[in-house]
Amino acid sequence: MNPRPLASVAYEGETAVVTVANPPVNTITAAVRAALAQAVAEIAARPGLKAAVLLCEGSTFFSGADIGEFAGPPKEEEYRRLFNSIEALPFPVLAAMHGTVMGGGLEIALACHYRIAAPGTRFALPEVTLGIIPGGGGTQRLPRLIGVEKTLELVLDARPVDAARALELGFLDAVVDGDLRAAAIAHARTLAAPRRTGEMKVDPATATEAIVARFAAEARKRYRNRQAPLTAIEAVRASATLPFDQGLEYETELVNRAKATVESQALVHLFFAERETRRVPGLPADTKPRPVAKAAIVGAGTMGGGIAVCFANAGIPVTVLDADRAALDRGLAGIDAIYAGMVKRGRIGEADRAARMALIGGALDYDAVRDADVIVEAVFEDLALKARVFAALDRVAKPGAVLATNTSTLDIEAIAGAVSRPQDVIGMHFFSPANVMPLLEVVRTSKTSPETIRTVMELARPLRKTPVLARVCYGFIGNRMMEGYAREAERMVLEGATPREVDSALEDWGMAMGILAVFDLAGIDVGVNVHKANADKYPPDPAYYQADFALHEAGRLGQKNGRGYYRYEGRERIDDPEAIAILAERAAKLGIAPCRHTREEILERCLYPLMNEGFRILAEGVALRASDIDVVWTSGYGFPRYRGGPMFHAQSIGLATLLDGMRKYRDRFGPMHWEPAPLLVELVESGKTLADWEAARR
Repeated sequence: MNPRPLASVAYEGETAVVTVANPPVNTITAAVRAALAQAVAEIAARPGLKAAVLLCEGSTFFSGADIGEFAGPPKEEEYRRLFNSIEALPFPVLAAMHGTVMGGGLEIALACHYRIAAPGTRFALPEVTLGIIPGGGGTQRLPRLIGVEKTLELVLDARPVDAARALELGFLDAVVDGDLRAAAIAHARTLAAPRRTGEMKVDPATATEAIVARFAAEARKRYRNRQAPLTAIEAVRASATLPFDQGLEYETELVNRAKATVESQALVHLFFAERETRRVPGLPADTKPRPVAKAAIVGAGTMGGGIAVCFANAGIPVTVLDADRAALDRGLAGIDAIYAGMVKRGRIGEADRAARMALIGGALDYDAVRDADVIVEAVFEDLALKARVFAALDRVAKPGAVLATNTSTLDIEAIAGAVSRPQDVIGMHFFSPANVMPLLEVVRTSKTSPETIRTVMELARPLRKTPVLARVCYGFIGNRMMEGYAREAERMVLEGATPREVDSALEDWGMAMGILAVFDLAGIDVGVNVHKANADKYPPDPAYYQADFALHEAGRLGQKNGRGYYRYEGRERIDDPEAIAILAERAAKLGIAPCRHTREEILERCLYPLMNEGFRILAEGVALRASDIDVVWTSGYGFPRYRGGPMFHAQSIGLATLLDGMRKYRDRFGPMHWEPAPLLVELVESGKTLADWEAARR
């Protein structure tokens, strides 16, 4: 039996119907382009045709270009040749769209003369999120159709718009109900002649200097340290001044220039890294996830409530258990407040809010979790308390239930020791706010079963989380790496740098929030309690995290009481001489001499230990892959995506540069905190890359 062709042509009287079938999402691969080019050539040579329809089978019209080709030779000329051949056909060509039409999928539709869509279709040009620009004619065809201003709105926003908005913008001609193929054929027969965007002129009123300057200013603010949005503006602006063919060539030049940037390579790296995290080497191929129909959360605090929202959003009934009635009531009220905020922002309607709240129940007794398939413990970070919770769960949970802990630092092996079924125990480390942050650190112990691992990794899909598997160690991947990063930030404010100087250097470089502001947001007492509880795990450094301790002893807890590294009015950070004086007093007691810090030093001293620890984690097998570490830090810790994550960034600046930096600060401060990771030294001395090392281990 012959396989289904990628592109087939059928004839309905004087109308040709070209249908593409490349499951699952009709990606425009090289094979699809070749098949489509052959189909276009066939209908071009057929006499008597008066119209053609282009549509796709399956869940969506063309979803976009093959991102896997980005690392290879440029393909833009192939796209341009194919799309131009469609536009050059002597009869009207109608694109009939459904599903999610992204990037190259929308660009191929723009090469057609007319466009219709089924209700619910969504459209986007998201290329700037990958550090590139539309490269299949989008920056030249779309402005000729709807103007420069609306094009820049779509390109720079990068988010999908619905069919109603597409009609308003002007690149969609109609929304049709019922059978899309039949409607498209009927619509095509009403078209008298091709309407070629390449022959149109851009409305100059949409391309004024003021309009372009406004979008450029917005792009610099919204896409800090990024070049692709500005390059996209340059390409779209050219549509108003260059002839169509020259505009296409200029677009190709700009997109290939963009692909060569670290920004684009970093973003494409993360695109694939996030899809790779669910692949777990070593699990038996026949390992199946257990069904999850009901869940339970132990602990009704902020984290417990956020986790409960994740399950309810996934349509999974969840019981929130707390030993204290007042705490349970506060927790359920907090959950309701989360949904009220979503309604207020227009993200869900009142009916959705009611439906999701109906999935969440409260309980004061462990008997209420007997039928749960997954139970997540989210109580205070105290090992003895967590062990008691797990012992209680061991008595009531049904056989095969996943027993998960949300601990961020504690020894999960010890927690698993409290139960008779350690194979069912695993870490599910959510990040705050749990209902918002996409990262889920999944931490396996030495006894966690393959079924438990697979269950949680797959459960991440309906929870809308990106799971990263780790092994047990203090802090796992993310928090362990944060130790050195935060340690140096605290050390520098003891040396006389202001909190603002440290945080501004990090934020200007691209971190979502400076680390000292993060401590204020989380609560300085939280970090102090963690470091007191784990004092035996830290090096014998009398200055270790003493900035936190000094502020805590002065009653400064961060945003929760309006005073931390900064003073707060609402959420506004205000430099506070009192905090700086407290830090200076502690530095004097520790004998730390004041000094000045350049931005370069602040960045090096914070980022170099962060990256160095990543090499230790990788060598120890705590993380499966270097790219997993990058996903943890870009999804959970605000590391800028356009820098690819700590491990990618280490390679982009050069491993030798990182090693030299570690040695520079080791010579200055000693080896206690600045000893280069053995793997880093090995790679530099052997001239190998992380990819070389990982390939040798497979």
